[in-house]
Amino acid sequence: MSTVQEYLDQIESLGTLAKVGICFALLGVVLLSCKYFVLRPFGNLVTRSKAKWDDALLAPLSNRLYFFVTVAGTQLSLLWVLEENTEFNESLFPLFSVIYILTTTSILSTGIKHLLPVILGRFSAKSSVTVSGGNPLIVFLLRGVTYFVGLNLALSELDIELLGLFASLAVFSLIIGLAVQQTLGNIVNSFMLAVDRPFEVGDRIEVDGMVGTVISMGILSTKVLDRDEKLVVIPNNTLISSTLINHARGGGDGIARRISVVVDIGVDYRESIDHVKVIMLGLARDCPYTIDAPEPRVLLVELGDFAKVLRLYTWVADYSDEWVTRDWLLKSLDERFEKEHIRIPFPTSVELAGDEDEMLSQQIESKESKQRAAKRQMSREDRDLRKQRDEAREELEDIQERLRDTSLTKEERADFDNRAMELSKTLTMFDTDDD
Repeated sequence: MSTVQEYLDQIESLGTLAKVGICFALLGVVLLSCKYFVLRPFGNLVTRSKAKWDDALLAPLSNRLYFFVTVAGTQLSLLWVLEENTEFNESLFPLFSVIYILTTTSILSTGIKHLLPVILGRFSAKSSVTVSGGNPLIVFLLRGVTYFVGLNLALSELDIELLGLFASLAVFSLIIGLAVQQTLGNIVNSFMLAVDRPFEVGDRIEVDGMVGTVISMGILSTKVLDRDEKLVVIPNNTLISSTLINHARGGGDGIARRISVVVDIGVDYRESIDHVKVIMLGLARDCPYTIDAPEPRVLLVELGDFAKVLRLYTWVADYSDEWVTRDWLLKSLDERFEKEHIRIPFPTSVELAGDEDEMLSQQIESKESKQRAAKRQMSREDRDLRKQRDEAREELEDIQERLRDTSLTKEERADFDNRAMELSKTLTMFDTDDD
């Protein structure tokens, strides 16, 4: 025991530079100990875990731990090296307290950022529709409250009242706010857009009938490039107060989503509906821009004054192909109708003769044969459609039954949810067809 005391007395008798060197050496040892005996085992545990939130927490917590140890080591070093200068050490104590409080606040905020979405996701009800923006807003508010409390405690260590500071600035802020009300509204709404994320750069949106691609999002306005390559600047106030349609969602990731292409065609009342349907379906399937699933559909939507109106539904994988697809379909339909002698009537009053007008008997025969074949084909199409609908409903019921199994992993549940969403969309299309 006396030997240890002798060593301590020798250390105490060293000069200031020697003490500083010892402090740096001890701080390095402590930091290495944290790295190899605390963070490395924790990192190995995180690597073996299947969860993703702990991976995101590892780096921020490691940096804050190093910072906390460094600050604590610096304070202890100053207390030892400058032990005779007690007034200086006491003057630095509030500053170190502020650093500890802000570091703890930062750790809590980081934990809320990564852990709260996981907790909310566990308790949220599973459905085929996901509304983005709710959880990020809750996380942001809780982090804001955490920082407010931490900052208030830190400033109180310096004898500064945060609430009093806010009160003194209130009148000045009111005057400035009234002067730049519109500008402040755009700034606040840009913040709300960033929190809610209804769209991202690269998404195609529709606002008040204007359709275009988002190229940048600023604090005052959002810039959109329309179909005519014109730059449209939309104030953020307008985006918040208007009904906005995002044609790229998904999730606001800028990835083009599939979009339906709808073409209405009116044909003469003497034409066979099945014949026209078969031709329209065939062209939709042959179109180089359309996708195989969902399959194209043709519905009779109106019996107009001059024509029977049929509506073609087909889908393209990328919304940028919508207009070239429409152009291809209309051109092909016009050429095929002319070849098949299918008439698109003019909106005029005409007196119909009892015979087949000026069509030749050979053309009439050929056309009637094609109409009979088309009717048989449409019967097969209807049977296939009903079969697909029944299979989709059975699969959806099976998935809903499996989702009640509590032993499912998170990945399996997510796969079932995605498949259920696809089936729900398919059944919605079938219901539209029935209508």
